[in-house]
Amino acid sequence: MPLVLASNSPYRRALLRRLKLPFSVESPEIDESPRPDETPLELALRLAREKAAVIAARHPGALVIGSDQVAVFQGQAIGKPGSFEAARDQLRRFGGRDVLFHTALCVTDGRRDLLEQVPTECRFLPLDDARIEYYLRAEQPYDTAGSAKAEQLGVALMERMRSDDPTALIGLPLIALCRMLRDFGLEPLAPSQETAS
Repeated sequence: MPLVLASNSPYRRALLRRLKLPFSVESPEIDESPRPDETPLELALRLAREKAAVIAARHPGALVIGSDQVAVFQGQAIGKPGSFEAARDQLRRFGGRDVLFHTALCVTDGRRDLLEQVPTECRFLPLDDARIEYYLRAEQPYDTAGSAKAEQLGVALMERMRSDDPTALIGLPLIALCRMLRDFGLEPLAPSQETAS
């Protein structure tokens, strides 16, 4: 069955390419605003499911992957900064503290949904303004929850990271995804698969 990634994220697309499965990409364009009294984890799970459902409705017979990530600091959801100033403020607050990233994943064929989340706990180094500003100007992570791209130079901001899946923090937990794809009968290690575009 066709495989579709419900995302416009270049990071998720690059991660999915690692599995060497043919796939297409389509943006779900949903409202990502949190609902009243919705926890950050509930938000991540709902958005992953909604993204997958929107694309599955457009592509009957396809297997659709939806994913979303919500960063949590001191119990509050932290969004994408969108600007240098907002990113600097986030990193100033994170210095020497823990930030939890909930990465939610949904795989659906339009009739059955599999839903999981993989948490990643990051402890940031104590950060002074010089290091924060150098990092932000070098990487411009304004489209990334938590203002740090751990797969690139952002890893230098970290004291430690804890997760069951090293790809979860980048935005698509591939260990969980492989397990879910197999549940739908799609084996990433099948020798007949073609490389994704």
